[in-house]
Amino acid sequence: MRFAQRVIFTFAFLSLIGPVCRAQEPASHPSTDSGAQATPNEPPEKRQPQDPPVKTMASDESVPVSKQQPKRILGIMPNFRAVSAGEQPPPPTPKQAFVIATKNSFDYSSFVFVGITSGLAEITDAHPALGTNGLPAYGRYYWRGFLDKTNGNYLVIWALPSILHQDERYYAMGEGPFLKRGIYAATRILITPNYHGHNTFNASEVFGRAMAQGISTTYYPKSDRTVGALAVKFGWAMGRDALTNVFREYWPDIATHVLHRHP
Repeated sequence: MRFAQRVIFTFAFLSLIGPVCRAQEPASHPSTDSGAQATPNEPPEKRQPQDPPVKTMASDESVPVSKQQPKRILGIMPNFRAVSAGEQPPPPTPKQAFVIATKNSFDYSSFVFVGITSGLAEITDAHPALGTNGLPAYGRYYWRGFLDKTNGNYLVIWALPSILHQDERYYAMGEGPFLKRGIYAATRILITPNYHGHNTFNASEVFGRAMAQGISTTYYPKSDRTVGALAVKFGWAMGRDALTNVFREYWPDIATHVLHRHP
């Protein structure tokens, strides 16, 4: 129940603040597809506007703007780890992975996100030993939550992938049956490509989150260091990452067909 409350509250918050973010306007120049290109003498009113294509790094195919993964969702939520459907960028270097982990950890939105989850944790009395005395208890929840997030990011995005040669970016599927895409997105916490592009067990995610929970035993009260308490936190972290991937997968469709804007 606490997990469901946290997820619902977080995504409700993003939905409420989304309308205040600046909408991105589509490009106005015509498509470069030779099969759909208007002739010079064709009246402007008969020309059909299309999404300008984006060249992939692997072939001459193109990705429509409506299927691209933005760097930020709703102009706020970081999406630095996402790769647009159809794109095949080279494996990230350790330096690039470190930069992504740092952005995910210290982006301004991270402080807001931790603030929300810390408030929920205090309200639901997730860690009774931290107290319920208003602001002081909130502070104790906050700095621990921030360390949890930061430790996990550096282990999952940078340290273990660099050692195990795994690519922890999310490669969007972009098309296909709705349920299939959702299952694909959620299972990326267990499956990820290696540097050669072959799918492998996502040891970086699973072991990285587990190691982060082990590190957390050094700064959480003794009563929160039990196997059961650590298992709950591990499950929450894995579930959050799975839901984030699902949201990333469907965001271009939500932006295009529901909000009527480019992602």
